[in-house]
Amino acid sequence: MLRVERESSYAAELLRSRTYQRLTTVDHALATELVMGVLRWRSLLDTEIGERSAQVLGKLDLEVLTALRLGVYQIGWLSRIPARAAIDESVELVKRARKRSAAGFVNAVLRKVAGGMRRVEAAREVAVSDGTAETLAAHSAHPLWLVERWIATYGMDAAAAICWHDQAVPVTAIRLRSAAAEEALRAEGIELAAGAVMASARRVLRGNVAATEAFRAGMCGIQDEGSQLVAALVGRGERILDCCAAPGGKTLAMRDRNSGAEIVAAEIHPHRARMLKENVSAHGDGTTKIGVIAADARGLPFAANFDRVLADVPCSGTGTLARNPEIKWRLTSDDLPDLKNLQVAILRAAMEQVTAGGRVIYSTCSLEKEENEEVVEQALAGGGSFRVVDCGKELDRLRDEGQLSWRGADLTRGAYLRTLPGLHPCDGFFAGVLERIG
Repeated sequence: MLRVERESSYAAELLRSRTYQRLTTVDHALATELVMGVLRWRSLLDTEIGERSAQVLGKLDLEVLTALRLGVYQIGWLSRIPARAAIDESVELVKRARKRSAAGFVNAVLRKVAGGMRRVEAAREVAVSDGTAETLAAHSAHPLWLVERWIATYGMDAAAAICWHDQAVPVTAIRLRSAAAEEALRAEGIELAAGAVMASARRVLRGNVAATEAFRAGMCGIQDEGSQLVAALVGRGERILDCCAAPGGKTLAMRDRNSGAEIVAAEIHPHRARMLKENVSAHGDGTTKIGVIAADARGLPFAANFDRVLADVPCSGTGTLARNPEIKWRLTSDDLPDLKNLQVAILRAAMEQVTAGGRVIYSTCSLEKEENEEVVEQALAGGGSFRVVDCGKELDRLRDEGQLSWRGADLTRGAYLRTLPGLHPCDGFFAGVLERIG
């Protein structure tokens, strides 16, 4: 929790790191529940603390505030941990953090919380009945500015669905890479259900896929179904470029659909490029070459003609808040213009790499129009002979080919792919397909 706050680390990555592999399965599950739960509900936790604290929260040491948040979350959200145990552990945490003078304060605040805390269920009922952005933001623990944007763009019902989706533990989805993968996973005790969006996807109902031999052998990959759909939109080609490739899920998905193709995967950060190279090497198929380079997508060290280019650009990540809840407490509206400028530059560079008749697939996991439609429109205005391909027709093709199984709420918004958490059974993704016509 301290590293997430101080170092802008991502909790999901930390929890998957080697540091935590020594924990038992039960302890790791509890650590994950506590960390992710506190991050999801942070503003509501702080409200509960603030109403019972004589000190302003902004003046508390981070160690003390973090221990309080952990205590409040256990008391108000977890039914199997006694309040007494939650209080005692939070008091011990501040002592271990060398903040012994705050132990009495933490004890007193948490005892007040245990004496009368509003439950999450009641908060949700109030938010639904009130129907205002302020109430929805407060009770679903989201920044008001984000909620107001989503209401303006998608409407109140969709915004509420997004917010409440973000507050639940997301489903783990996998992509099967072979016909034998499902049988192998079931043999190792993994309980699976059919994917909701993609035919090659499965939803994990029970078990740790990452601990299986089938996973280590590369027979499947953990990947959200929205991400799988974006990779499927790339289609087939002989020379494929992945501009911002790490950690490599979409790269591998494209490789599996394009046996024998030449694929170049670029990643700007050297350590992530090394991780990407290890990942694709561990899951090689012997026929498809993937060349990994550490390079900035805005200035690749070659001028080559690719028939397919994926520009899955760095973005705010607001479509993934269920998996990365810390984002909503870091992001500000002032960040969006800088992100947009970067995204436009990457997309324009990607458009320079595609041959006539080839396609660029631009994608983000953002819900914000500045990072999506506006980026495509600005890049097209910069010149070049491109047309926007109707994603609806591309989805029909994938459905006819048996790749797309979803038949629920529309997956498009205009000519673009658009998935919304809470309305669609996956993270929030945007994709636009641009075809070079000259």
